[in-house]
Parts: sequence; C-alpha cells; structure tokens
Amino acid sequence: MSDTSTTLSLDALAADARARVAACAGLAELEALKVELFGKKGAITAHLKSLGALAPDERKAAGARINAVRDEIGAAFEARKAELDSLELERKLAAGRIDVTQPGRGQQPGGLHPVSRTRRRIETIFRNAGFSVEEGPEVEDDWHNFEALNVPANHPARAMHDTFYFPDGRLLRTHTSPVQVRAMLREKPPLRMIMPGRVYRCDSDMTHTPMFHQVEGLVVDDGVSFAHLKSVLHEFVQQYFERDLGIRFRPSYFPFTEPSAEVDIECVFCSGAGCRVCKQTGWLEVAGCGMVHPNVLRNVGIDPERYTGYAFGFGLERLTMLRYSVNDIRLYFENDLRFLRQFG
Repeated sequence: MSDTSTTLSLDALAADARARVAACAGLAELEALKVELFGKKGAITAHLKSLGALAPDERKAAGARINAVRDEIGAAFEARKAELDSLELERKLAAGRIDVTQPGRGQQPGGLHPVSRTRRRIETIFRNAGFSVEEGPEVEDDWHNFEALNVPANHPARAMHDTFYFPDGRLLRTHTSPVQVRAMLREKPPLRMIMPGRVYRCDSDMTHTPMFHQVEGLVVDDGVSFAHLKSVLHEFVQQYFERDLGIRFRPSYFPFTEPSAEVDIECVFCSGAGCRVCKQTGWLEVAGCGMVHPNVLRNVGIDPERYTGYAFGFGLERLTMLRYSVNDIRLYFENDLRFLRQFG
C-alpha cells in the first residue's frame, strides 16, 4: 500500500466517521460506532496493522497520519458524547420538573401520639396540684426495683412481675416505683411528686404489651392520711375525664403499701348502668394505691414514726383507652396512620 493510497483511504474514513458520529442520536448508537472504528476488528485498527506491509521509509509518515486521523475521530466522539449527555440530562430534568406554583399533595399536619397526649394531660393536672415530675433510669438493679420496696428475693409478689433480666443481674424496671426510692434517698420530706415513664414486663395480648407506660405518685409528709389520698385521686378523675364520675376503693394487696386498695371509677361508657366494657358491673378499674409501707420508709432512711405517705399508680395506656374509646392496646404501637390521624 502506498502512502498516497493510505492518505486517500484515511481521508475518506475520517470524513465518513465525522458524518456518522454527528448523526448518532443516542449514547448506545455512539458506543456501537466507536467499537466499529476502534475495536479489534475496527477500521482504524486495520490501518494500524497495515503499517507492517509498508516500506520503512513510508512507515513513519503513514503512522503519523493514521494517529492524526485516530485522534481527530476520537475528539469527534468525545464532543458528541458530551452533547448527548447534555441532551439526556435536559430530558430527565424536563421529565422531573416540578411546578412550584401547583398546590402540594398529601400534606397533613402531624399530631401528638394519644399516649403522649395523656401523659402531658396528667402531668399538667398534677403540676397544678403542686406535684413535681420526676424521672429515673429504665435499666435498674434488683435493690431499687424490688428489695427497697419491701419485695425480698423469696417474696411471692415477684410472681406478679414477669421481669426481663440481664446476664449481670440488672433488669428492665417493672414499674416506675424505683424513681420514688431514688427520690426519697436524695431528698427528705416533705415530698410530693409523680413519676411517669416506660416500664417492661413479659406479657403480651390485646390488653397488655411487653413495654407500656405508667405514672405513679408519691406524697410523704407529717400527718398524711388515706383521706388525703382519696381526695387527690377523686379530684384527678374529675379533671382527667372532665365529668363527674363516681369513684370507689376496694381492699387489695401490694407489698410496698399498707393498707392497699384498687381504685374503680364509674364506667365512662354507660355511666354506671352496666355494659359490655364494664362487664355489667358499672365500674372500671383504673389504679392501685395505698399508704407507703413503713419498711419502705425505713429502707430509704425516713422515720416512719414521724412521717407517713401515700402512693398510687396508673397505666397510661389504660387511661388513654378509656378517654378515647380504644379497645385494643396494640393499636398504640402499630403506627397505623389511619388510627393515629384520628388524634391529629
């Protein structure tokens, strides 16, 4: 092959390649053309392989010309690729363009979870009555959770609390009463506080969950009596449900209070007439309470001969269910937006 024939062939190849590159309408088509020209069996590769057949004095000039054409076509490829990339980007931007003048879709204001609403409401009621709000750790030791509350290791009351234990002997608190213990160790009477928070027990059905919320109350001072306890709980029930409801106290047993009682209120659904919810009794259980056991006071260094106190505890989910007429406690934890939107 002479240098003149190579030049003519390369000029024709370059002109054809420039035209075909300019005509490529997409990146896939451009890539296919690149393989056709520069691949192992491509036209430019064939010209490079033909250099071996030339005379030594022609080889240098022919090689320089082939390299020049290769670079020229390569530059045309890069330029066209940049153009196609830009066109593809513009197409995607146009397809995804947002008209900011159009009204938004699916925008709805959020709201507090019903259990959070109940907790805030209870805290407000008791703050207005002069109670402070105390918090404590959810991972507790056995002494604060049981021993200090008059529940020794062999006490049958431990069967009432199906406890989550850690290998090191610590546990997830089964009630918020340990916060009372810590408060009484830290401060001396008079004490007047509530302790809201999460607690944990091995229990799960339509009315129980492994994690739930409690709010407990404690008052310790000179001359505190059961009558004070009844008065505070009666006033709380009226304010929480925003209606006059009957309240009664039934004798019960808790190791950390003596005497102890269960608190029932007049059924909020049938006003005491009897219905399916209250099992035709006209009453609903809402709390446990009692006078602080002298042993508990001794365990935290408070003289039971001088001071007396009362304590009470509510289940927040229970009160929330009664206030909002919810019949399955699991609804509070399933995050179903159809349910939660009702409380927005």
